[in-house]
Formats: sequence, C-alpha cells, structure tokens
Amino acid sequence: MEYRTLGRTGFNVSRLCFGALTIGPLQANLPVNEGARVIRKALEYGVNFIDTAEYYRTYPYIKEALKSWTDEVFITTKSYAYTSEGMKRSLEKALRELKRDYIDIFLLHEQESILTIKGHWEAMEYLLKAKRDGKVRAVGISTHCVAGVTAAAGIPEIDVIHPLINIKGIGIQDGTASDMLKAIKQAARAGKGLYGMKALGGGNLLASYDEAISYVLGIKELTSVAIGMQTLDEVEYNVRVFNREEIPPALQSKVKRKPRRLHIEEWCQGCGACVKRCQAGAVKLVNNKAVVNENLCRLCGYCGAVCPEFCIKII
Repeated sequence: MEYRTLGRTGFNVSRLCFGALTIGPLQANLPVNEGARVIRKALEYGVNFIDTAEYYRTYPYIKEALKSWTDEVFITTKSYAYTSEGMKRSLEKALRELKRDYIDIFLLHEQESILTIKGHWEAMEYLLKAKRDGKVRAVGISTHCVAGVTAAAGIPEIDVIHPLINIKGIGIQDGTASDMLKAIKQAARAGKGLYGMKALGGGNLLASYDEAISYVLGIKELTSVAIGMQTLDEVEYNVRVFNREEIPPALQSKVKRKPRRLHIEEWCQGCGACVKRCQAGAVKLVNNKAVVNENLCRLCGYCGAVCPEFCIKII
C-alpha cells in the first residue's frame, strides 16, 4: 500500500481511504459485525484511513473493527453542526461511540461556499478550541462545490479539504470536473491536505471503473481517495487496483461492476421530505410521488434517511 502525507497535518495516510457510508444504514445496512469485518479486512491490507460522518451512523462499525488493532489508523468524521453547542455534542458523540481520545480530522459537512463556511464558523471555532485541547488533530470541510474548495483554500485555519471529484464531474454542484480540478490545485498550493470523494460518481461510473479510478489517481494533489466498499471481495479488488496488482479472474467475476441507482417504492406518500433533503436537486415530486433525476443523483442515500415510509433505497 502506498502512503502519502496529508498536506501539513503530518498524517501519513494510505492512498486508498475506506469510505464508511456504504456499509451503514443509509446504504447496505450491514449488521455491525459484518460491516466491521469489511473494514478490518481493509486494515489488514494496509488501509489506515477511514472516512465517516455523524450522519452515516457508522461509528459502531468502526469501533468494532478497531478492537485489538494496534497500528495507527486515521479517522475523519463530519458534522452539520453550525453552533458551538451543536459541535460540542457532535464531537462528544464521535469520541464516545468510536471509543477514542481524539478525532484525527473533523470536518464541517457539505459546505458550499464562503457564505456557508461563515454561517458555520461558530462550530469551526469550537473545533479549533478542541484542536488546541488535543481532542481534534486537524479541521476542515467536505464539499461538492468548486466554490467550497476555493473558499477553504484561502482560510488559514483549515487543514483539510474533502472535495467531490470524478472524471465526469457527476455531483459537482457549481461547475465541471475541470473547474474542480483547478480549485483542488489552488488549494494544494495553499498547503491544504486534500482527499477525494465520489470517484465513481456514487456508483454511476462503476461500468467505467478503470478509467474513473485512473483519473483520480492521476491527480497528484489528492493524497488519498475515499472509496465505498461493502464486501470483502470489493476490498481486495480496490486494494489490488490501488496497488497496481493484477486482478485474478475469479475475483473479477465476483465483483460485478454494475451501475447502481436510486429506487423509490410505489408506496411513496409524496411528503416531500426527500426533496428538501437532497442538496443536488435530484429528487422532485411529480403527481404527489417522488421521482429521481439520475443525471443529478449522487447515490449518497441521504434522502432515504429522512423518508418516513422507508421507501427509498440504492440498488
């Protein structure tokens, strides 16, 4: 496994980052022991970087996977909190549920621009205090927006940026892949640590997996790339790809690279909760039923978390 230093943090992280969203309740909803086995397998292969968020509800999986593990593992989590008190609760929850004394990287979740960062600055100030107290080691933002990366690049207090980037620009809210790449390069020049998300477009680029992964691995400014994995076979497959190793035919046949999609059951009541939750504008109501625009959908599963009828899932 290749390791690189994440900006000025000094963290020597694996090129492959385990994206924990996919094992949890918003997507595969694996039993905790099964999801923990998937994470543990990644650790055994040399992955030492895990990306999660309070919203993903995957802390129990990570805690279970790390039982008796002695090698260093870097964990990033995120929160939507915008007040000091809200961020205090988020940090305390992360420390408690992950059973750790500190969080390596804590990000403001889904920031769009300098305006949203300013709107969440009280929460950031709490994180900066927690950093001084040793409860957080680095702070930053995650973003699906070019403007978010550009804004964060100019803020001295921000250590890490987690941007959405893929070869087709799927999910970027305010520009193209080329626009995002320019912003990433600008942030790297400013000394920010960067690791990418949605390299496979939330699953939309699975059919062109090799091309999509080759693209993000070719971006030298990205220290690491977070990939969601749900099975032991997917872990081995991705590790081999990142290590530039040959994929055995048997493994190739097990890991079928088929695009996923957001499925909305026919019993949808048209309450509109998913429409309000989707920041990509991919869901709307038509004849009092939720419908998805697959060209805009990031396949994050966030909409399913707010559906009172449990009729939204990724398949």
